[in-house]
Amino acid sequence: MREASKLSTRMEIALKDRRILSKLALTLFTLLGLLLVVEGWHTPFPYRLGDHVPHGIIARTQFAEFDSYKTEQLRRQKSDEVPYVFRTGIFPIKSLSARLRSYLTDIASETSYNNLEPETQEAFELTLTANGSNNVEQRDLSLEEEFQTIKATLDSTGFSISSRIDETVSDFESLLAPLESTGLLDQAELDRHDIPIDASLAILPQVENGVDEELPPLSELQSQIKSPVDVLLTEQLSESGRIGRSWNSYPNLEPLKIALTRWLMAQAPASLFYDGNTTQKYRSLARESVENQGTTYEQGSELVVPGSVLKDTDLSLLRYEFEKFESEIGTERHIIRAGTVLAMFCVLAILFSYYLKNTEIQLLQSFSRLTIYLGAVLVCLFVARQLSYDPWRAEIIPVLVLTMVIAIAFNQVLASLTAFLVSMILTLSTVQDIGHFVIVVTVTVSAAIALKSVPSRSTLIKVGFMCSIAFFSVTWGINVLQSQAVTDVFTDIELLKASLRGAGWCLVAGYLVAGSLPFVESAFGTVTDISLLEMSDISHPLLQELVRSAPGTYNHSIAVATIGEAAADAIGANGLLVRVGAYFHDVGKMIKPEYFIENMSGDQKSRHESLNPAMSTLIIIGHVKDGVDLAHQHHLPHAIIDFVEQHHGTTLVEYFFREAEKVAQEEETGTVEEAAFRYPGPKPQSKEAAVMMLADACESASRTLVEPTAKRIESLVDALAMKRLLDGQFEDSTLTLTELNTVKDTLTKSLIAIYHGRVKYPDQKSA
Repeated sequence: MREASKLSTRMEIALKDRRILSKLALTLFTLLGLLLVVEGWHTPFPYRLGDHVPHGIIARTQFAEFDSYKTEQLRRQKSDEVPYVFRTGIFPIKSLSARLRSYLTDIASETSYNNLEPETQEAFELTLTANGSNNVEQRDLSLEEEFQTIKATLDSTGFSISSRIDETVSDFESLLAPLESTGLLDQAELDRHDIPIDASLAILPQVENGVDEELPPLSELQSQIKSPVDVLLTEQLSESGRIGRSWNSYPNLEPLKIALTRWLMAQAPASLFYDGNTTQKYRSLARESVENQGTTYEQGSELVVPGSVLKDTDLSLLRYEFEKFESEIGTERHIIRAGTVLAMFCVLAILFSYYLKNTEIQLLQSFSRLTIYLGAVLVCLFVARQLSYDPWRAEIIPVLVLTMVIAIAFNQVLASLTAFLVSMILTLSTVQDIGHFVIVVTVTVSAAIALKSVPSRSTLIKVGFMCSIAFFSVTWGINVLQSQAVTDVFTDIELLKASLRGAGWCLVAGYLVAGSLPFVESAFGTVTDISLLEMSDISHPLLQELVRSAPGTYNHSIAVATIGEAAADAIGANGLLVRVGAYFHDVGKMIKPEYFIENMSGDQKSRHESLNPAMSTLIIIGHVKDGVDLAHQHHLPHAIIDFVEQHHGTTLVEYFFREAEKVAQEEETGTVEEAAFRYPGPKPQSKEAAVMMLADACESASRTLVEPTAKRIESLVDALAMKRLLDGQFEDSTLTLTELNTVKDTLTKSLIAIYHGRVKYPDQKSA
C-alpha cells in the first residue's frame, strides 16, 4: 500500500501537464466569454411586449422620458431660425465711377445717340431691337430725346462739361457708398438656391483660400440678421429703398435719376454670394443646442397601472427609467455584480466538469471537440440574447438548435443537461421569469429525448413540429397556472400570438438543423444514420476496390456486418453504425491481400511459410495502419475510422506468437516478448467497437470449425468472449457483463443460423 499523495503534490503535478493547463485555459476563456455574452455587470431589462403586469410598475428614480417628436420639432424650428449666410467682397465703386465717367464723356462729346460708342448705347439702353423698336418697353421719351436730356443736364450749368461730369461722378460715389458695407445681392442668386424673398440673411466677410476661419457665435450671427430687401439692387433703387430715398440729397443726380437707375441695373455687379457650407454648420449648431425634450417622472410615480398589458409606449417609458437607474449605479456595484455572476459560472463549471469526467470522458479528453462544444454554447447564448428582444422574441431558435445538434453529435443526456444550463443562464440574463425557463427547458429537453437517432432528415422536421406543440401547450399551461382568472387566459389574443410565434420558431429550428446536418457532422466528427445509410451502399469506391482486391475479406466483412448489427441492436447500441463500420474495418487488407487466409484458394501455398513469425506478425498487424490511412484518404468519418483502428484492440496475434515460441525453444534464443506480437490498439472505446471486435473474432474462428454444430459454435463464442474479457479489451468500452452475455447469445444464434445443418439429398438418377 502506498501513501496517498498530498493535495498540493497532485496539484503541482497537474499544473505541469500541458493538456490539463490547456483545458484550464479553455475553461477560463469560456467563463469570461459567458460573462461578456450575458453582460454580467448589468441588470437585464426584463420587460417584453405583451407581458402582463398584475401589480403595476413604479419609478425607482427620477427620470425624463425622451419625446423624439417634440425634440425633433424644436430642433427643426431652431434650424429654420438660422439665417442664410452670405459672403461679401469689396463693392467696386471706383470701378463703376470710372466707367460712368467714360460713358458720360462720350455722351457729352456727341450730338446724337447714333454717334455714341456701342458700349455707351448698351449701358444706357439707347439701342433699338431687331424690329426697330425701343428695347425698353413703355418708355416716355424716344431714344434721341433721352440722349438729349442727359446731354442737356451735363451742359445746364455755367461750368465746363468736365467739371460737371466730375461733380456727377462724385455725387454718384456718395450715393453708392452704403453699398460698400452691406454689399449687393442679385435676385438670380436667391432663385438659384431657392431662398425666399422674406428670408433672413447674415453677411460675413470673404475668407481667403487656405485660411482657417473662426466663425462668430450663433447668437452674434442672429443679432446681425438682414432681409433681402436690404441688399437687393432693385429694392435699393425703389422709392422706399436706401438709394431711392437718397436721390433728393444729390441735386446734380436728380435729373439723371432714370438714366442712372437704368445704368445701375445693367452695370452694378453683385458682391454677395450664398455660403451653403457655413449655413449648414450654423444649423447643426442650432440643432445641437436643443436639449432632449420630454416628460419628467418623480421617484415613486406610477409608470404602468396594475393589470396592464405592456405596449410599445410602456416599454419605451420603462426603458428610460431602467437606463436612468442603471446609470446611477456606481462602478463598484457593477464590479460586485460581475464578480458574483463569474463565481456562479465557476460553480456551474465545476459541477459540469465533474459530470464530464465521470460520464463523458471522451469529450473531456478531446481538446478540439471540447473547444467546439464550448464555442457552440457561447454562440448560442449570444444569438439567443440578441433574439430575445422585441419584435423577434426568437430565443428558442438557437437554444433548440444547440440541443438538437448536441443530441446528434454526442448523446441525449449531454444534450438535456446542456439545454438545462443554457436555458437557466439565458433566462437569468433576460426576462428572469421562472415560467419562461420552464417553457424553454421543456421544449429543448423534449427535442433531446426524441433524437435518439436520425434515420432521415424528416425526423428533424418532425422533432421541430413536436417541439412546436410542446411550446404552445406549455405556454398556455404556465399562464393558466399563473392566472387567478383562468377564463381570461383563453380570451387573451396577445398570448395566442406569442404562443403561435414561439411554435413557428420551433419549426424554423427543425428546418435549420436539417439543412445544416452535413456541417454539424463535419464540425463534431460524428455521423448520423442518414450518412451511415449513404455509406452502406456497396458502390462506395473503397468497397468496390475491396471486392476487386480482396474478395474473401469483403465476404468476411459482410458476414461480420450482419451478425454484428444484430448483436448491437440487442443491447440498445447503434446497429447501423456497427454494420457500416464492419464494411470498412478490414480495408487495410487490400494492400497485401495474399497474406490473409480468407483471400487464398484451397491449393495456394501460404506466403507466411517462408517468413519468420515476427515478420508475419508485422504484416498482419500492418493492415490496421493501412486501413486507417485508406480511410483518411477517402475522407471517412472519424466514427468509422475508430472501427478500423480498434477492431483488434491490443489483442495478441496468437498463432504467430506460438510459432515464435517454438522457434525460440528450438534455437534456444530465450523468451519471446509478448508485446511485440500484440496489435497497437487502442482498445475499443465504445460498445459498438466492442461488439465489432467480438463479431469479427467469432466470424473468423467459426470458419475453422470442421463441423459447426450449435454446441461447438456456442463454446467457441463463449471462449473468445471470455479470453478478450480477461485480456481487458472491454474495459474502456462501458460494455457491462450483462450486455456482454446478450452479445454472446446473439452472435451464437446468428452463427448457428449461418452454419445450420442441411438435409443430404440422395443422388438423382440420370434421366
